[in-house]
Amino acid sequence: MSDSYLQQLPLIAILRGVTPKEIVPVGLALYEAGFRLIEIPLNSPQPLQSISRLAAELGDRALVGAGTVLSVRQVEEVAQAGGRLIVSPNCNPEVIRATRRAGLFSSPGVATPSEGFAALEAGAQVLKLFPAEQFNPSIVKAWRAVFARDIALLPVGGITPAGMAAYVDAGASGFGLGSALYKPGMSAAEVGENAAAFVAAWGTAPR
Repeated sequence: MSDSYLQQLPLIAILRGVTPKEIVPVGLALYEAGFRLIEIPLNSPQPLQSISRLAAELGDRALVGAGTVLSVRQVEEVAQAGGRLIVSPNCNPEVIRATRRAGLFSSPGVATPSEGFAALEAGAQVLKLFPAEQFNPSIVKAWRAVFARDIALLPVGGITPAGMAAYVDAGASGFGLGSALYKPGMSAAEVGENAAAFVAAWGTAPR
C-alpha cells in the first residue's frame, strides 16, 4: 500500500500551519499536481480536524497523516482521525512500533546512521533525514553506501526545486517539502504552482 504512493511520487507535502478551512482546497491542489503523501504537522491549528477532512476527501487516493508526532498517544489520535501517515522529527522506537501496530505508515526523523538502523529495526518504512541542512549531498552519498537501495532516504528541511538534483544523484529516494511548497496564508492556486515546480524538478532529476 505505502510503496505504491512512494512509487507514484516520493515527495511528502508538509503543510505546517494549515487550517481546517484551507485544507481541502490546498490538499486537492497538491493531489492534482501529483502529490500522494500529505503531512499535517500536529503543531498546526486543529490538526486532527484537518487530517480528518482531507483523509475523507481523498480516501485511498493519497496517504494523509500527521507530522511532528512525538508520542504513542498522538499516533492513536491520528489513527482515530483517519490519518495513515506518521512522521516524526526524531527516532522514537515506541512511536514507530505503535505506528506499525496500528497499520499506519512510519517515517521517523533520523540524524545518524545508528538512528537510521534503530528506526528500521523498530519497523520504520522511510527514513526522514532531518534536518536536511546538515545533510549535504556528499553525506547522503555516504549513507547510501551502507543503506540498501530499497531503503527510502528522504531529506527534509530547506529543500527547493533547484536543490533536488544533487541530492537525487547522491542517492536520495525523495524529499519532504515544507516552506518552499506551503506557507500559512498561501492560496490553493499558489500551492499548486509550487507543487508543479517540485514535480517538474523531480521528473528531471538524474536517477
